[in-house]
Amino acid sequence: MSAPALVALAPGGRDPQAVATVTALVAEVRALRPDLRVEVAFLERARPSFDTVVDRLARAGHDEVVVVPLLLTNEGSASGDVARAVLAAGERHPGLRISASEVLGVSPSFLGVLDERLRDALRVHRVRELDALVLAGEGSGDALANQTVARLARMWGARHHLPVTAAYATTAPPATGEAVRAFRGQGRRHIAVGSLFLAPGALTSRAAELALEAGAVAISEPLGAHPEVARGVLARYAVGAVELVPV
Repeated sequence: MSAPALVALAPGGRDPQAVATVTALVAEVRALRPDLRVEVAFLERARPSFDTVVDRLARAGHDEVVVVPLLLTNEGSASGDVARAVLAAGERHPGLRISASEVLGVSPSFLGVLDERLRDALRVHRVRELDALVLAGEGSGDALANQTVARLARMWGARHHLPVTAAYATTAPPATGEAVRAFRGQGRRHIAVGSLFLAPGALTSRAAELALEAGAVAISEPLGAHPEVARGVLARYAVGAVELVPV
């Protein structure tokens, strides 16, 4: 009996860099598990679409699929879009058992990726000293999702013995610029921003722009295609595959 296929499902977007980053991340997943059928799909705009990928897997004879949503927070509207897409795919292919795992989410293991990305940014800008950190995430209308980012921010600050603030690109305050200005108001001048985004995009660019305008000394690149993030995808897949097993 073959393992269920894995579909890494991203929201999609118009930014070619974002599509390339997600595609590279899925390549990392394949490298870790070459025995699995692993596909990348997008909910909108970018290709291949989710429907196209599911149809392809059904034609190839797969009867089980686990969808891993490539979302760092369980934001309501995006999660709803995933649920509706999975339900529609199941109705279109009655012989296909398809389920969605929990979203990728943010794991404490991602702190190492944040550190790596930030070290690269500090090296480029020749920054040798820091006295505060800002962790920039997407932000959500869901308070629990924002609390998840804030909790990771506290862990990150404790890891480096530095004060840290979580900031958000949408919906929830503070924005990255506000967070940087608040630290500068305390007399801190060496403030770096870690990008808790999966891939580049409009929100990532806006968060970086606001931070630089406020006086941040460096902003890291998004998490991107990293083996640790790929392991996070596989961890979600493993739980989803177990749930497909009949009791």
